[in-house]
Amino acid sequence: MTTAPRTWFITGATRGLGVAIARAALDAGDNVVVTGRKRADLTAEHGEDSDRLLSLALDVSDLSAAQPAVDAALARFGRIDVLVNNAGYGDLSIFEESTPDDVQAQYATNVFGLMQVTRAVLPSMRAQRSGRIFNVSSIGGIVGGESGTLYCASKFAVEGFSESLAGEVARFGIQVTIVEPGFFRTDFLEPTSVKHGSVPIADYAEAAEALKTFYDARSHNQAGDPAKLGQALVTLVNAPQQPIRWAAGSDGAKMVQMKIDSLQAELDAWKHLTLSTDGDFEFREEPTAGAWG
Repeated sequence: MTTAPRTWFITGATRGLGVAIARAALDAGDNVVVTGRKRADLTAEHGEDSDRLLSLALDVSDLSAAQPAVDAALARFGRIDVLVNNAGYGDLSIFEESTPDDVQAQYATNVFGLMQVTRAVLPSMRAQRSGRIFNVSSIGGIVGGESGTLYCASKFAVEGFSESLAGEVARFGIQVTIVEPGFFRTDFLEPTSVKHGSVPIADYAEAAEALKTFYDARSHNQAGDPAKLGQALVTLVNAPQQPIRWAAGSDGAKMVQMKIDSLQAELDAWKHLTLSTDGDFEFREEPTAGAWG
């Protein structure tokens, strides 16, 4: 029994993880729509369009651009089975060395653009009562750190959005997975991608330089293999039930475990104070996942 090829819609497919994911999907025999800010860059990486490949210019920070790109994909292939929200970049500025414009730009791509592409794709997935969504976060979406005030904040937002969305769309046969890569051998840490402080402050000079040196030394020396991550997403698509969160790479798994241990230790250490804030009444209903307040 043969199955019809799936159609993937991938943002940020001009380099790095986006390229690797697209190649893995094509190798699996699926149709792929690759998008990026410049179509010429897409054709340079993936070649000219074919019966299984469509290249579309899409700057996700332009909120008006998502729907026309999705419409073009649907006109070509009739459906979108897999959405990979991969477009993004890292602003690794120390907070006081960033500007409000830096914050807006980081969220425009990493959060608002991701949401808008998802909004454009969801109606067709609802109509077909199936779909897979991979929102590429980062290990920085679950573990914060110095110089991550903008980047990690944007990825924490992606995580909260995705976890909440998963509950809303599961009733339509749509699954959502948050992808949390550790350090992978891409251009993420190259000057063409990463951004550092816009407004240098003397008090932070030593720390900022040490952090930049740390990241520069790791560019293209990371353990993660983008091709293997692409293949792993194909494996996840073939699984009957995707995980809500999937950490990629041994460093990612280690950092998630450290976060779990840290949360547990802190919860245990302050549990007496936590429980002291309940009022003098009996709960009538236990809280459930997805309900709060």
